[in-house]
Amino acid sequence: MLIAQLSDIHVRPRGRLYKDVVDSNRQFSEAIAHLQALDRQPDLVLITGDLVDEGLADEYACLRELLTELTLPCRVIPGNHDSREGLRAALSDHSYLPAQGPMHYCLDGQALRIVALDTSVPGRHHGALDAQGLAWLRSTLLADRVTPTLLLMHHPPFLSGIPYLDQYRYPDTEPLAEILRSVSNVEAVLCGHVHRTMIRRWAGTVVACCPSTTTEIGLQLDAGAQPQSWLGPPACLLHLWDPSQGLVSHVSQIGRYPGPFPFF
Repeated sequence: MLIAQLSDIHVRPRGRLYKDVVDSNRQFSEAIAHLQALDRQPDLVLITGDLVDEGLADEYACLRELLTELTLPCRVIPGNHDSREGLRAALSDHSYLPAQGPMHYCLDGQALRIVALDTSVPGRHHGALDAQGLAWLRSTLLADRVTPTLLLMHHPPFLSGIPYLDQYRYPDTEPLAEILRSVSNVEAVLCGHVHRTMIRRWAGTVVACCPSTTTEIGLQLDAGAQPQSWLGPPACLLHLWDPSQGLVSHVSQIGRYPGPFPFF
């Protein structure tokens, strides 16, 4: 099974640029074309939050239009820039999304089980799960302790070391970690939010953060570093599952670059 992960696409109203610099809508369209031109078609596309930039109805209308270009099965979770109600209205035909409240859901019946958490906090940029969300996760994971499982959440559950990112992290991770340590079949936790590729072992599994299709947040580790972002190259993650080998994740850069060359 091949799963493609896009994240932090930040769709804007028609004719508006992301941060007045980047044509995020065009870059999302190019990301879709990139996935559909791969030599092996993904079985599923996951978009791990920040589908739009300001939660506006005009942005969700553009998202809906752009998604018509995608012919592959797609599932989404909200991020801190999303509006739950706006996303629900725009994707009303995505029947896996709950009709109200946080957008937690579980997808069964494939080689990999997908468990999705909504870590967004309306009106805030940090991530969190309330007691009901943690209870839902516990019962969902305990209901199937055998099938290999991917857990989706927008906010990574660890400190990145980049100070201006870590202001908006998921701060209280121990209750979540305790739940994950109680099972052994979570192959990976797939996140977005940080506009960078990051990987860490955590709570008995591996966390992989997907780069953005819009901008890359600067890698600055000094405690006094100020926010900084860069243009490109945009990228996605490809997660290849083989029951005999496990999960292998690849960064796939989007765009045209010199090559191919006959190097090995």
